[in-house]
Amino acid sequence: MASPSEKLAESLEALRVLQNKGTVAIQANNLTRTHRERLIKHGFLQEVIKGWYIPSRQDEVPGESTAWYASYWDFCSVYLNKRFGDKWCLSPEQSLSLHAGNWTVPQQLLVRSPKGNNKITLLPYNTSLLDARYAMPNRDEIEIINGLRVFSLNSALIATTPRFFTQNPIDARTTLSLVRDASDILVLLLAGGHSTVAGRLTGAFRNMSRDRIADEILKTMSAAGYDTRENDPFKDIPTINLSNREQSPYVNRISILWQEMREAIIKHFPKIPNHRINSKAYLKQVQDTYVTDAYHSLSIEGYRVSPELIQRVRSGKWNPQKNENDKEHIAALAARGYWQAFKVVEKSLGKALQGTNPGKIFDEDHRDWYREMFAPCIAAGILEPADLAGYRSNPVYIRRSMHVPPNPDAVRDLMPAFCDLLSQETNAAVRVVLGHFIFVYIHPYMDGNGRIGRFLMNVMLAAGGYPWVVVPVEQRKKYMSTLEEASVRQNIIPFCKFLADLVTDKLKGKKLPKIL
Repeated sequence: MASPSEKLAESLEALRVLQNKGTVAIQANNLTRTHRERLIKHGFLQEVIKGWYIPSRQDEVPGESTAWYASYWDFCSVYLNKRFGDKWCLSPEQSLSLHAGNWTVPQQLLVRSPKGNNKITLLPYNTSLLDARYAMPNRDEIEIINGLRVFSLNSALIATTPRFFTQNPIDARTTLSLVRDASDILVLLLAGGHSTVAGRLTGAFRNMSRDRIADEILKTMSAAGYDTRENDPFKDIPTINLSNREQSPYVNRISILWQEMREAIIKHFPKIPNHRINSKAYLKQVQDTYVTDAYHSLSIEGYRVSPELIQRVRSGKWNPQKNENDKEHIAALAARGYWQAFKVVEKSLGKALQGTNPGKIFDEDHRDWYREMFAPCIAAGILEPADLAGYRSNPVYIRRSMHVPPNPDAVRDLMPAFCDLLSQETNAAVRVVLGHFIFVYIHPYMDGNGRIGRFLMNVMLAAGGYPWVVVPVEQRKKYMSTLEEASVRQNIIPFCKFLADLVTDKLKGKKLPKIL
C-alpha cells in the first residue's frame, strides 16, 4: 500500500504533466477527484470558481494572492475560450490598456460576446468578470494578444467611450502615440460614419501634438460630407513630445508616466538643502550607516538577518559552500552580496558627489551592482554563471501585486529609455522618486530589484544634496502599498510623500528604531 508521501507524489506528477503542457487554467476533468482533493489539501492547487483551478505554491500563506495574479490573464483566456469559443473579445477600453502595455490585473474584466448573459462572475481577491451581450466587431478588427481576443488598436480608439481619455490618460496617450498614420483609422471612421468620434480623435491627436494626423482626419471627414467638430477629450495638455517612430508601447508609456508624475513630485518633495556637501564626510556617514541599511533592506526582502550576521559576512567570516537549503546560510549569502554591492555603490556615490550626471552613473554602473549582489550565490553553486548575463529572460511577478511587470523583450527596450529619462531629468526630487519607482515598475531582474531600486534612490539623493536614507522594515507595508498605488493607479503622490517623510526625518536627525 502506498504511503501518504507516495500518493502525494503521484498527484504532483499528474499536475506536472498538465503544467508541462502549458496548462494554467485547470478544469475539474483534467484531474481525478482524488488528485484534486489531495493537491488542494496540501496547497498545490486552489479553486478559482466551481470546476476551475490554478496551481499554487505550498508555502503560500492563507490569503496569498500571488498565484492568482500571476495566473490571471492565462486563466481568463482559457476560461473565456471554453465558454464562448471565438465569439468574444475584451472591451475596447481594456483592449486599449493592453495595447498600451498595461497588464495590471483589473478589478473587473469587461468582456463582449453575443453569448453573454450580462452577469458578473466573482473571481478571487475581489476581482470579477462581466460578460456583456454585445455585438462583436468585424473579424478583421479583432487581434489576439497573448491568447486574449481584443479590439484592434484603431477599432478600439473608435469604440471606446470619451470617459476613457479622462480616467485613463496615460493608457490613452500611449495608444495614440502608436498610430503612425491616419489612413487605417480613417477607413473605419468613414465606413461607420463616425463624425462625433472623428472630432474627439482629432482633438486627442492635436492634444498630443500630432497635428498632421489631426488635420488629415478633419479634412478627410469634411471632404466626405461629414460635419466634424474638433473636441479635445483630455483634461490637460502634456508637455512631452513623443517620437513618431517609437513603436514600443512600453517605452512610450514610461515616458508619459514620467511626464505626468513629475509635477506632483516637485510639489510634494522637500526642497534641496541649502548647504555644500563634504564628499569625504558624506561617504563616512554612509559607511557608518551600513549595518543599519543592510539590516532593513534585507529584512524588507524577507531575509532573517541580524547585525551580528551582517558584520560576520562583512568581515569575510562565512562559508559559501554550506547547504543551500539552510535558511541562515541563504541569509548569509544575501548579506555578503549586499556588502559587495554596497562597496561598488560607494564608488558610484563618489562620482555623484563630484557632480557627474547621476543618470549616466546609474546607466554605466547598475549592472556591476547586480553582479556583485549575486556573486556569492554563484560561488555557492546556487546560481549558474549565466544568471549574471544581464536582464531577465523570463516573466516575473511581484508578490501580492496586481501590477504585472513588462515582458522580457520589453525590458530590453525599456532600460535604455529609462536611463535616458534619468539622465535628462533636471530636478533632483524627480530623479529620486521616479528613479526608484520606474526601476521597480520595469523589474528588469529576476531578483534584487528592490535592493537595487533603493541603491538607485540613494545615489539620486546624494546627487541632489539630500542625505542617504534607510527605508525601515517597520514601514514595509506602507512602502509596498504606496508603490502598488503608483503602479496600478498611476498615483505617485503617496509614494512621493512616503520618501519625502523619510528625507525630512533624516534632515531633522530623527533616529530609526533600535535593531533588536
